[in-house]
Amino acid sequence: MSEFFLYNTATRSKTPVAGDTISLYTCGPTVYNYAHIGNLRTYVFEDLLKRSLLLFSSRVQHIMNITDVDDKTIRGAIAKGSSLEEFCAPFLQGFHEDLDALAILPADGYPKATEHIPRMIAMIEQLCEKGHAYQGGDGSVYFSISSYKKYGQLAHLSLSELKQGASRRLHLDEYDKESVSDFVLWKAYHPKRDGAIFWESPFGRGRPGWHIECSAMCLQHLGDTIDIHCGGVDNIFPHHENEIAQSECCTGKLFVRVWCHAAHLIVDGAKMSKSKNNFYTLRDLVAKGYDPLEVRYLLLHTHYRSPLNFTFEGLDAARSSLERIRDAIYRLEQVEKPGGGNLFADAYCERFKSALADDLNISLAFGSLFDLLRAAHLLMDQKILTSQGAQHTLQVLRYMDRVLGCCFIKEAKVPQNVADALACREKARKEKNWEEADRWRDEITSLGYQIEDSPSGPRLKKGSALPK
Repeated sequence: MSEFFLYNTATRSKTPVAGDTISLYTCGPTVYNYAHIGNLRTYVFEDLLKRSLLLFSSRVQHIMNITDVDDKTIRGAIAKGSSLEEFCAPFLQGFHEDLDALAILPADGYPKATEHIPRMIAMIEQLCEKGHAYQGGDGSVYFSISSYKKYGQLAHLSLSELKQGASRRLHLDEYDKESVSDFVLWKAYHPKRDGAIFWESPFGRGRPGWHIECSAMCLQHLGDTIDIHCGGVDNIFPHHENEIAQSECCTGKLFVRVWCHAAHLIVDGAKMSKSKNNFYTLRDLVAKGYDPLEVRYLLLHTHYRSPLNFTFEGLDAARSSLERIRDAIYRLEQVEKPGGGNLFADAYCERFKSALADDLNISLAFGSLFDLLRAAHLLMDQKILTSQGAQHTLQVLRYMDRVLGCCFIKEAKVPQNVADALACREKARKEKNWEEADRWRDEITSLGYQIEDSPSGPRLKKGSALPK
């Protein structure tokens, strides 16, 4: 494996990632609602990371958890009068539909928290036996952070700093005990709050805390020490900090080698909020006429450690950029000049790969792609590019798209009625029946396609249907 570097939140430095198989754990959704574009930004970053690792490593073992039991899912299930599974099911299905639409590679497993309750209980018992946890007066079980001297290492906070910020953090983590020092591992059952949703345990009826859920699933599916753990920056503290403490106190081993976190997404310069009418899911954007791959392109285009300002102007620009790429690909596919050579694309491919190896430097990666296209256009304008050179360039573009995942070359299948209309239009043109040809052009436009005429023949492009 060539050298591949990621910025490690724990060390605040770029860290080499190596190995024939890389273990990757990514924090998945809490399935009480559909994912918003801030969540999707993190999932697209994690997909870019995984696709990049696949270029440098033989295999990535990837687990993404599903949080199906927490305060939000329980409140939703009780309000709806349904079981937890019934309440979560449509949002879990929607999550997978979003991943498919955004061309996100599937994980090797999507473990649910509710499937791992026995493992969580066993971990809590182990922490109690080792003196890292205790049962409080309310019946809940808490982790004592004073028992773990390295607590705060990920967020780079000392215990005194944590105490000073206690009141703020209590609002951030609905699982924290009303104490500065400790966080909940097992939440004691309360009938009014929890309804009929609970599990039996040695500590009494209740349910696990959010933090122990991820530790149990990660340790069970990937082992005591994993290579990379990802999430959004809002997960750093307290969630990931707590994961480290409880996991390392259970196993006595390093929990994660490299921690990676994606920065926040804002909308038009403001925090996303339903009250501000700037809260969007993928479904909302598709309803506005945008393609999910245009959304993916926009979410990819800013480096994962930089805040992303989502705007509809940016989404329109993403559409234009994809059109530029696909137009260049179409032009390359038409090159018929005989001869060899023109293998200039390899240099741009190396630049692309080097950019990704440097903490996923997406700006340089896209820069190398568009520089390649400019060079190809110049050679085609000068009628120098051969068909062999064009095919090699297309091969490099396919290689780049294996990482970017925007389906540059894969064209959507044209519906049969549109293809039939194009054939009728071409027949009318050959017969010089221009009025009939124009009528078929209008028909094709009304069906949501545009025709581009070129020396090599007409090309159909997805466009906008005329208002009816």
